[in-house]
Order: sequence, then structure tokens, then C-alpha cells
Amino acid sequence: MKNDNLPKTKRFVEMALVNPNAAGIDIGDTIHAVAVPIDRDTECVRTFGAFTCDLKAIVAWLRQCEIDTVALESTGVYWKNLFSMLVQNGFEVYLVNARQTRNITGKKTDESDAQWIQRLHSCGLLSSSFLPDDKIESLRTLVRHRRNLSNDSSSNILRMQKSLELMNLKIHTVISDLTGKTGTAIVEAIINGERNPENFLPLVDSRIKADSETIRKSLEGNWRIEHLFLLKQSYTMYQFIRQQITVCENEIEGVLQQLVAQNNDGIIEKFPIPSTPSGRISKRKKTKNQPVFNTREYLKRIHQTDVMEIYGVSETVALEATAETGTDLSKWATEEKFVSWLNLCPNRKISGGKLISSKVLKKRPNLAAQAFRIGANSLKSANNWLGDYFRRMKAKGGNKYAIVATARKIAIIYYRMVRYKQKFHPFDLEEYKEKFKLARIATLERALKRLKTEAA
Repeated sequence: MKNDNLPKTKRFVEMALVNPNAAGIDIGDTIHAVAVPIDRDTECVRTFGAFTCDLKAIVAWLRQCEIDTVALESTGVYWKNLFSMLVQNGFEVYLVNARQTRNITGKKTDESDAQWIQRLHSCGLLSSSFLPDDKIESLRTLVRHRRNLSNDSSSNILRMQKSLELMNLKIHTVISDLTGKTGTAIVEAIINGERNPENFLPLVDSRIKADSETIRKSLEGNWRIEHLFLLKQSYTMYQFIRQQITVCENEIEGVLQQLVAQNNDGIIEKFPIPSTPSGRISKRKKTKNQPVFNTREYLKRIHQTDVMEIYGVSETVALEATAETGTDLSKWATEEKFVSWLNLCPNRKISGGKLISSKVLKKRPNLAAQAFRIGANSLKSANNWLGDYFRRMKAKGGNKYAIVATARKIAIIYYRMVRYKQKFHPFDLEEYKEKFKLARIATLERALKRLKTEAA
């Protein structure tokens, strides 16, 4: 007989305690909520400010509570100072992606978030994000700043084109590069007061394909004062940003020299841009958007292999990939984990033994993935096996599909070269095409055999 007077108890699954001395921190701009195990202090959750003295108070309280390992969310850039201070004081710090801790029900507060992070970390359910060492962190900061400056430079070029368009000056549609030799000379002449279209013709370089009459017509406009002012402002900003990019690149070169010195018994070397047999500096593959220093030689010494031999990997792509992933790729156990971190492979979801979804996650790719995608996109017309692979994938699934698939190929080759110090061994284009043709024929023959079996 069932006894209804017995007390009702809640059934729950007890999880093993993996990190008994774990703390959780919810990061904010002005306050940090810190949670420790309930038996360590009268208050298991405390709120601190974000000033340096408050960060020191967090460290002191964690030591008082005998904490060994700390998990904190990667919220903006607010975590960086606290993270550095905790590492310097000997704590094992996990920087956790917010997606791993978001599944919490009920009223959301900073204190409850900190307690939830602490509970997950105590049970060993959190994994730390990739964090570079100090030198790579410096390189990453500078390379990202250079990227932002380049984007600002492009924005000012667009503003210059808009000002010209509003004055009905179509020179930017006649020449391919408004910031090239001819474009710069014409813009400077306009800023200095020149208005006669005939007087611009001597400034046109011999490499311009457009005829003189077309150029003259493109420089007839209304010359409105306000747009001339905006053109001057945009051009001045563009020139200033280009100067700042050069200064930034000098700082980047200094960090690269220090990284080379780590593999060279502390000896700092500077590698000049290679010259041609005639003694002149080679201009091949060196554009105004590429670094002014010898990127290839620096990265070759750092990685002990030439990653720029990979098709599609330019100086900028190689530099940004190095800054984002570092020099020790063993932090990703396999190449599959590496491309998964880059979000260059499908996120396979299996339920009941069946594949229910296999799509690339819809999220913004990190900067390393963006670099590999840029390299892949440059191969759309390339006369090599990766270019042939790109065009085949484009025919199969479209341009975006081809970019992701080819970027995955490049990332895997990059991983193998950097981690295992391998050389790049490209396939012969004709052999690659023949291999694919034979595989395609074999697939069709199997399909034909299956149809014959079904019809029999």
C-alpha cells in the first residue's frame, strides 16, 4: 500500500567534483562578480569593482579561499587585465566562451552567472579558449591594428570617389586605381586648384589604357566648393593613415625580429627586401597593401618552413594567420580540430544514430578564418590544382561554398607545414584533373551497376 505521508524528495543526478578549488567570475565593464565554493567563506559570492585596486582585492580573496583554478567569461576586452593578474599570481585560468555558459534558466543576475560558471567549472564541464603567448599577443595586437588602419584607408578612398561622383568627375571609373600614380597626381592637382581638363593630360601615366579624349571628358565637372573641401579632407586623411600604417609595420617588424631571435640564440636579424640581379629592389608581388618589410623571410625563419609557398597565401594572409594562431599549432590536437576552430567545416549533429544536420555554423568567422578565406578567394582563376578545386566546388555549391571548402584545404596544408615543419608539395594540375576524372568515372559506373541490379 502506498504511503502518501512519506516526504517527497527531488531526484537529481549527482555530478562528480573534478575541480574542488574552482571559482567562477562574471566579467563586466564596471563590476566583476566572483563565486567560490560555499564552504570557503561566509559569502560565497562577492561583487568587486573594475579598478586595479579591486582586481588586487579579487586575487587576495581567492587566495584566502584557497582557490587553485578560475573560470571567467571572455566578455569584450574587459577580461584581459584580470586574466593577466590572475596568471601572474599563479592561478590556473580558463577563458570560457559565453556559449558554454548561456544555458541557465530563471532570473539572470551577475551573481547567479558567477555561481553557474563556478558550478560548471567545478564539474569540469568548461574548456578554455585558445590564448597565445606574450610575443604572439603583441604581434596579434599590432597586426589587428594594421588591419583596422587599412580598413580606414579604404573608407577614405570611397569618400574620395563619392566626392568626385557628386561633382560628376568620372576619372575613378576610367582608371583602375584612384590612389595609384595617375590618380594621386590628378587628385592633388584638383586640390591645388586645377580645373582645366586639358591640363590634367600630362599627369596621365603611359600605362593607362584609356585614350586622352575619354580622360578629358571624365574630368569635366561642376566643381562644387563643399565637395572639393570633402575631397581634400578625405585625401589628407588617406595620406595620414598610410603614414601610420608604415609606422605600425615598423613595430610589427620589431616583434618579428624578436620571434626570430628565439630560434636564433637571441640574435636579432633584419632581413631586407630581396633585390633583382641588377641590384634593384624587386617589385614583384609587392603592392601598397602589403607590408614594407620582408615578410616571407621573417615567417620562414619563425616557422622553419615557407608557408607562402601555399597557393593563395600572400604576405598579408601569412602574417595575419601567424598573428592569430601563433607558432605552436600543437594546441590543436588534430587538423580536424584546427579547421573546426576556424569554422571551416560542417557542424555535424547526430541524434538517434542519424545525422540530422551538417552545416557550417552561421557566425562571424574569426580573423584567422577570414585570412584563409581571402587566400581561397584569390584562387578563383588560378592555374593550379587548388584553383581547379575551387572552380569545381563553385560549380557544385556556389561561390561561398567554394571559398569555405578551399579555405579548409589551405588551412589543413598550413597546419601540417607549421606543426610538422613540412614542405609544400603541390599536385601536378594535369595529374590532379586526371585523378578526379577517373574517380568520377568510377562513381558513375557504380551508379550504373546499382541501377542494373534494381532493374533486374
